[in-house]
Parts: sequence; structure tokens; C-alpha cells
Amino acid sequence: MIRYFTAGESHGPALSAIVEGMPAGVPITLEEINRQLTRRQQGHGRGGRMKIESDQAEVLSGIRFGKTIGSPISLLIKNRDWENWTTSMAQFEKPDQECAKITIPRPGHADLAGRIKYDFDDIRPVIERSSARETAARVAAGTVARVFLKALGIEIGSYISAIGSAAEPSPDEKLAALLHEGAEAVALQADLSPVRMLGKATEAQALSAIDAASEKGDTLGGIIEIFITGVPPGFGSYVQHDRRLDAALAAAIISIQAIKGVEIGTAFENAGKPGSQVHDEFHLSAEDGVSRKTNRAGGLEGSMSSGQTIHLRAAMKPISSLLTPLRSFDVETLRPTPSRFERSDTCAVPAAGVVAEAVLAPVIANALLEKLGGDHLNEIRQRLDLYREYIRNTFQS
Repeated sequence: MIRYFTAGESHGPALSAIVEGMPAGVPITLEEINRQLTRRQQGHGRGGRMKIESDQAEVLSGIRFGKTIGSPISLLIKNRDWENWTTSMAQFEKPDQECAKITIPRPGHADLAGRIKYDFDDIRPVIERSSARETAARVAAGTVARVFLKALGIEIGSYISAIGSAAEPSPDEKLAALLHEGAEAVALQADLSPVRMLGKATEAQALSAIDAASEKGDTLGGIIEIFITGVPPGFGSYVQHDRRLDAALAAAIISIQAIKGVEIGTAFENAGKPGSQVHDEFHLSAEDGVSRKTNRAGGLEGSMSSGQTIHLRAAMKPISSLLTPLRSFDVETLRPTPSRFERSDTCAVPAAGVVAEAVLAPVIANALLEKLGGDHLNEIRQRLDLYREYIRNTFQS
């Protein structure tokens, strides 16, 4: 099974990731990893850090002649901004000059709870590791699993349906046509927009909203739509809570910094309707076997994949570092004071969509490996082909 770990601080020398359990024989290029890292840095409303960094990964192990070799893959992303933080983030010798301690927590951030939990007298260490800068390492690690899935006909993509009050209308024929091509077609179309939206009218509203928030020293959140295509029915299981695919997918999404809600399909809309208007009916035909005309369940039934497109929605809160401060206090003097500002973005929702795609890839890859097993790509592909053939033959007369 695939698992990954990340390490590194936002303003430390580098971020790193180790991916363990990747099958052998998966063709992968450094260009694909770096392309996903570049996608993560895009989007209207990003802050000054993106003007400093130009994320490029280095592969230190696990790949030979352009293919995975079954051993752990280690990845390194250097922080260019480190040269400006060698004193504040010195790793061993405490600098002779005094480093200003951060004692004012930001509402909505990890600052206060992290300081209490780890008994720091300075909030800086909390800021460094809790920062969404860490997601660069997760995108690099997730891309490895994503390439593995793509080789098996499984794709992941996303677009942004809302930023602030600017919201896309309900999905239309354009989205359906893109999904028919595969989930990556959705992502490619979304990437043409500076806010990763599919509709030009909503894009214009979102751009104006981000600019207005920036002028006020405020921030904006939004909603991310994520799709996974090519997943056959029966991935995951209902027999134990820790094998439920819907739970694993939701956990991966909610683990992303600033994500506060996850929805599968049209779950919240479904909650207000009777069952007769919610559940996706089966249709049988000699040509297509089992099919459905709706996908309100979001491609997941009984905690398993249903064979339809998996659809998740993620709600991202506005970033908690505001140029116009909220009320806070000094943890040393216990006196009320405005919260401090840490360099940040006005809106990072488009980037969060790219992160969401990446973190879902290992979850789907593990569900596939749990079902099929296998240590190298050819073996796994043969087993998946047999499974898909079994499904076709079972429901076609």
C-alpha cells in the first residue's frame, strides 16, 4: 500500500517527501511533477511568496531510467526564500542577534493551539509547519500516485465553482462533455482561467471580488469541485469503518489547510429531498449493461465506488492572515491587541483545487491495490483488465 510523509518548514531550507509502496514499472518524468507544482502556484489572488518561489522537485531515490523501481521515492523542493530566513530559522546555533518572538496569535489559524500543545514561547515554529507551503510537498508526492492511476485509465481533475459570492451555475452540458473525455479534461479547461472557473461571467465576478477584498485587506474562500473518472465499481468496502472509500476520500480533502467542509455528490441538497428524488436508478440495456441517468450519490454507494464519476466538493474558508487585523491578544502580557499579519494570499482557492487532486490520488491508488494487489504496473494492469471484463460480462446479455 502507498503512504507518504512530508517534512520541512515554510521558510526552512527545503520541503521533502517520501513515497513508499509505489509499484515498480510506472513511467514518470520530472516534468510531470514540476508541471503539477507550477499549477499549484497559479491563480489570481496569490501573495508575494509565489513571486519568490519557482517550485522544482528533485528526485533522490526510487526512480531509474524513467520508471519507478518499487523502492521508496524521495523528493526535495528547495525554498528559495530560505536565504532571507537563515537567522530567524537557524537550525542549531542560536544567532547572536535577538530574534523577535511572535506572541500574538491570529484567529482562525493554528497559532494559539499549537503554541499551547508544544509548549513554545514563540509562535514562529507553529506558523512554519502549519503553513500551506507544506502542500507543495504533498502535490509532488501525490503526482507520483496520480501518474500511476493515469497509466491504468483513472484520471483526477477539478475546477472552482465559487469564490466568495461569485458562484458558477449548476453543472451544464459543457461539464458533462469534459467529464466524458476524462477528469483531466476538466482540469485542463479550468487551468485556462486565472481563477480556474469554467464560466467567463463567473470568472469576471470572482476576479472583481478578489481585487475588492485585497483593497480592503481581507481574504476570500470558495468551493472546489473534484472529479475522478475511470474507477470501476467495488473499490473500498463496507465491512469495516477504516476500509470505507468515502471516509478515506473525505479525510484526505479535510486534511488540506483551510478546508472546512467536504460533500460527496449533491449530499446537502439531497438531505432536503425525499428518497424518490435522491437515489440514482438503475437502467439495463443489452448494449450498455447497467447504466444510470443521474449521479447524485457522487459515484460512491455503501462506502464503495459505484462505477460512476466520483464527485467531491470542498469548502475552503478565507485565509486567516488578514492585512486588516481582527481582535486578538498578546499571550505574554494577556492584553488585547490587533492580530498580526503574516505574508499571505488574498485567495488561494484555485491552488487548493490542485492540492485536492493530488491528495486524492494515493487514496484511490490504495483502494485499487487493496482490491487487485500487484507489485508492478504490468501485473496490476492485467488484473484490472480482467476485473473490468468480468463486470462487463456480468451485466451484458
